Amino acid sequence: MEEPQSILTDTFDRTHSYLRISLTERCNLRCYYCMPEYGVPLMPRPDLMNSEELFEIAKIFVEAGVNKIRLTGGEPLVRKDFPEIVSSLATLPITLSITSNGVSIDRHMEILQKHKIQTINLSLDTLVAAKFKKITFRDYFDKVYTNIFRLMDADFKVKINMVLMKGVNDDEIIDFIQFTKNHAVNVRFIEFMPFDGNNWNRKKTVSLKEILSRIKTTFAKEDIIKLPDAPSDTAKNYKIAGYKGEFGVISTVTNPFCDTCNRIRLTANGRIKNCLFSPTESDLLTPFREGRDIRLIIQKAMKNKFAMRGGLNTPQQFNDLNEHSENRSMIRIGG
Repeated sequence: MEEPQSILTDTFDRTHSYLRISLTERCNLRCYYCMPEYGVPLMPRPDLMNSEELFEIAKIFVEAGVNKIRLTGGEPLVRKDFPEIVSSLATLPITLSITSNGVSIDRHMEILQKHKIQTINLSLDTLVAAKFKKITFRDYFDKVYTNIFRLMDADFKVKINMVLMKGVNDDEIIDFIQFTKNHAVNVRFIEFMPFDGNNWNRKKTVSLKEILSRIKTTFAKEDIIKLPDAPSDTAKNYKIAGYKGEFGVISTVTNPFCDTCNRIRLTANGRIKNCLFSPTESDLLTPFREGRDIRLIIQKAMKNKFAMRGGLNTPQQFNDLNEHSENRSMIRIGG
């Protein structure tokens, strides 16, 4: 007798074991590639999952096969009940990780260590303080930079997420790789992606091909080592011979990896997004509060997942800004 198919398996036989939960739409930075310059309307607190609802909904996903959960935002650490959320989720049989902008992570290191959250993805788009202020509209570079070293000194596995934008920070590619020479971090160059209100256009994207080309003009071919990529990994991973750290390229725009996608997103107001680029969402929080079984809703959402980038199958479709206007801004989706 055949085992029943998981509710997290889509029609392309992709099984989704990785859940990214946004804790909040709030952030203490205002990075313009993430948040529209006019800001976003914040949802009333009663419309958001409370800590108990978040845990119970996450538990349903874990029972269905999720084995990894990442907490995102906004900035997840601005949520006052963050310690409570971490403590409850840590009781589940999962790997738990977090993406943060690093501004206040030093105040939460004890709770992260207590629950063995060893992998921290930290957003840092420049190594230049003045440029940091221009991108984020906040003057927190020194604080974030110092916190990177605090995390490394405390034996956290640190991944630095750098969103590359042509004419903004693409001149720092080699600087970030040089940072891996003496520091055991994983720098990830992320192609600038289109979301509502972030003024994206294709010309601002720095492609995988261009990133590798620039690297090859600085380092000898034999010193650029291609590392094996984990199953369903979004990054193409490399390191420079003799360097302590590594680097990777997440090429969502120019070289998408949809065929091995295993990710689901749960927004702060309890809606499941089966794809980062899909404007379609399914409300889980309302039926959960009504005492209904949300597993069929989850299953339907996964069955409706497109093969590629929310149905944007061609470069022409993906490059059309009108195709992204119905999607949320990045800060309201969760990184």
